[in-house]
Parts: sequence; structure tokens; C-alpha cells
Amino acid sequence: MTNTILIIDDEKIALKNLEHILNKDSYKVIAIDNPKKALQFLEKSEPDIVITDLKMPEIDGISILRKVKELYPNTEVILLTGYATVDTAVKAMKIGAYNYVEKPYNIDKIRSIVKEAITKRNLILENIKLKNELSKENILSKIKGESPQIKSVLKTIEQVAPTNTNILITGESGTGKELIARAIHELSPRKNYPFIAFNCGAFTEELIANELFGHEKGAFTGAYSFKKGLIEEANKGTLFLDEIGDMPLSQQVKLLRVIQEKELLRVGATKPVKIDVRFIAATHRNLQEEIEEGNFRQDLFFRLNVISITLPPLRERKEDIPILANYFLVKKTQEQQKNIKGFDPETIKFLKTYTWPGNIRELENVIERMVALSQNEILAPDDLPGYLKGMDIIIYNKDSSDIPSLEEVEKKYIYYVLEQCNFNKTKAAKLIGIDRVSLWRKLKKYNLEY
Repeated sequence: MTNTILIIDDEKIALKNLEHILNKDSYKVIAIDNPKKALQFLEKSEPDIVITDLKMPEIDGISILRKVKELYPNTEVILLTGYATVDTAVKAMKIGAYNYVEKPYNIDKIRSIVKEAITKRNLILENIKLKNELSKENILSKIKGESPQIKSVLKTIEQVAPTNTNILITGESGTGKELIARAIHELSPRKNYPFIAFNCGAFTEELIANELFGHEKGAFTGAYSFKKGLIEEANKGTLFLDEIGDMPLSQQVKLLRVIQEKELLRVGATKPVKIDVRFIAATHRNLQEEIEEGNFRQDLFFRLNVISITLPPLRERKEDIPILANYFLVKKTQEQQKNIKGFDPETIKFLKTYTWPGNIRELENVIERMVALSQNEILAPDDLPGYLKGMDIIIYNKDSSDIPSLEEVEKKYIYYVLEQCNFNKTKAAKLIGIDRVSLWRKLKKYNLEY
């Protein structure tokens, strides 16, 4: 790769001479005699090295140095200086200049300094590349699984992370949507800026407006001071809007305007604030159905659904269950300081057969419970929750006369989940993976109404 050197000097003869010298060393040299034009060039292009005269009219070398370091921290700057300005050049090195060369300069000396600066920059860039590759491996390693579905998700993450496009992540509750959103952020150019997560289904309409958009002092009763909203706090970073399907229509309108105009209006404000935010939204709902029912704006859907990622439920990637189970086992044994070494093969069979309505979140909870209660080094089927074993009785009972009907198994399962939720029907329905109305019908069918 040919390194690019930008030379800035208002003395045209000196500029041409230096350009001629460096061209012989096979660098790509851009020579500009006007500091203003040089700054315009820097706004659009990143050179490897900048060589600038220190004393120039209107814009001096120090101003050039500051701008280069603001735009491109890893670009090295070499100053050309007369004897009278050596002290200034030395001070400039303290704010980021690589070196300085006194005029009239020695050709071999300037070639040597440029070569050293190029070597330093290349080493820094190589180091950054290696760190990014290691970081990428660490981030993606948190997404466990070898199934084709997960490999496809990982590939999509790598493709979309470097872009600025908005993303919609869909999937059942507990499938790991926030983990995917965080991975996209960490692999993006925005990784050094905030990642802020907000659950749209956990707040009232008024609180959503206040939390997302912020407010001015005196905007409403109790607004004793100015408050930035989460959108503004996420500036230059990523805002993750979890359960976007639960956002009220009135707030959907405001969010749409923010995405379209790249500006927001705080509650009680009259002047908009410019923002630069990447939006990643997630939902367990079918937004197309929500649009048809009038619960979700189609224009907002199109703004968010530039790229979509669908996470498969755990029951559709059963080959990943042992991988996830062992990952959670290591994590929970460390947290609880227990000496549990692994799973009995029969336990893994039960785990792979169960349908996991709560997906990965439910699997993690089951492993945590098993680790907490077990006194053994190997987790056996007896360590499993009763409802989970009950669902697999057909597989493990060889006497066909004892095999229960599907309705009997379902009734037993629903009753067990209700017990675990202290008979809270909303929680039970969520864990089972059905809506509350469907659960009510099953309770009525099995005479389990409470």
C-alpha cells in the first residue's frame, strides 16, 4: 500500500522541492500552497503524514496540527520551521506533532524523519487492527451456538455493524435480542460512544416522552431542572428500543420525526436539538399485524426495518442447547462458588427435548436453579424442575400403559408453571409462551380456574 503525504507550505518553490524529493521515495504526495484549501482537503481525506510549514498567513502550522489531530488522531504531523520558531515547534510536539525540521533542511534528514513517522503510523494501525479483531472475536463469542440459524445471524451482524443503517430485531421473548444489539454496536464505528437501552413497554406514555426526549426546566409540574432525554444521551452512539411494538402511537409520531429529521424537541422546548444516533429496535410482536390493526405506524416500521434480523426460538436450534447449557453452568458455578463439573447425558436429553417457551432466558434460569439446589458434582435428571421432566415422560417411560395423553401432560405442565408464578396468570402466560386469553381458555378447559 502506498502511503499518502500531504505537504502544506505557502512558499511555492519550497513546496515543489519537497514534493520532488518525496516523490522519488514512491510516496503519494499531495502538495497544497494554501492552508485553507489544505483544511478543505483534510475534511474529505485522511493522509498518513502531514508536513506543514509553521509560519503561514491566516492559518499557521499549529492550527493545521490541531485540526489533523481532531480529525485523524493517528496521522503524524511534521513541522517545517525557521530558527526563530524552534521553541514554538518544540511546544507543538507536546500537543501531538511527531517532529520538526529546521529550514533550510537536510534532504537525508527529512527523508529519515518521514520514514520513521510512516513506520510509527503503520505499527499503530496494525495494533489497532489486531485489537479490533480480538475485540470482534470476544464480542461474537458471547453469542453461543453452532446451528445454521445462529451462524446466519452472526454473518448478518458482521455485514451490518459497520454501517449506519437502522435495524429491527425480531424474535420471541428470551431469544437474546439485546445481546445482538450490543454486538452490532460494539462492532460499529460508534463503539466508543454510548449504547443506551430503553424498554418501550415498561413506561407510561408520559414517562416515555420524558425519558426519551427530555424536558426543559419548568416544562411541567415537578420539572425543577433541565433534563437530557435518552436519545440525546445516545448522541453519536446507539439507542436500543426494546419492545418497540408496545410504544404508544403518540410517541411513535415523535420518534418518527427524530429519525427523519435527525433532531429532537425536548418537552417544553421551542428550539430543536440536532442528534446523530443509530436506532436498533426489537420486538416479539408481528409488526405487520400490528400495522393492520392500527397499533403501529407503517412509516415508522419502514424507517426502523431498513435491515431485519430474526432470532430463532430455542426449540428450533436444539443442537445449540448443550452449548448454551454448559456455558450457563460455568457462569453459574462461578457466581455461586460451587464445584459442579457437568451434566449427566440423560439430563442433556431432557434439556434437548423440552420446548423452552421462555427460550434462552428460561434455560439460564433452569441452570441457575439446578446449580443452586444440587449437592452433586454432576447434574442429574433429578436436579431438573419437575415440570420439565414431566413434559418428556413419553420418551423415557417404556411401558405404553403408563403413557399419559397429551392433554394430561399439558394440564400438568400448566399447573406447575402457575405454581411457580404464585398463580399470577400474566407471568405464567409469558413463561409458557402464549397470550393471557389463550391461557384463560386452557384453564377453563382443564378446570384449573383460580
